Amino acid sequence: MKILSDLIAVILFFVTYSLTKNIVWATAVAVVIGVLQAAFSWFKYKKLDTMQWVGLILIVVFGGATIVLRDARFIMWKPTLLFWFGALALAVSHLMNKNGLKAMMGKELALDDGIWRKLTAAWVVFLLVMGLVNLAVAYTLTEAQWVNYKLFGSTALMIIFFLGQGMYLSRHLPQEN
Repeated sequence: MKILSDLIAVILFFVTYSLTKNIVWATAVAVVIGVLQAAFSWFKYKKLDTMQWVGLILIVVFGGATIVLRDARFIMWKPTLLFWFGALALAVSHLMNKNGLKAMMGKELALDDGIWRKLTAAWVVFLLVMGLVNLAVAYTLTEAQWVNYKLFGSTALMIIFFLGQGMYLSRHLPQEN
């Protein structure tokens, strides 16, 4: 459900940019949607998880900088920083002999610790690469192409990664009779 709500924000950002060709307006929509999503989660669950806080802070700070300074580079850096923060959080939890993925998903999946470590490593690498790809697109292509990548390219890469992860996990899940 969280992924779907994040996708809604990206879609509204994309639609606003497509209609106005104005990254400041699109960013303003993204900031409003980000704040509304956080407020909704807060009122419904009385808490935000760590990544929701990070996402909220990044959209307000970097979106705000884009709006105030009228500089698209700030909003273009936001996805990279979010990806890299996620990679850092997973790597640090691993170094502390904890597993962030297992803590989040362990109730739904019964896996050996070795599988959790491999999944964590895959996520760390994937998130680092996603951050680098975002910057490569932002700095080598046009603003409009980055906006398209943000919705279509980034989302497609995530779906491909999820499918690959699902295929890998299907070999390691306990078999039911």
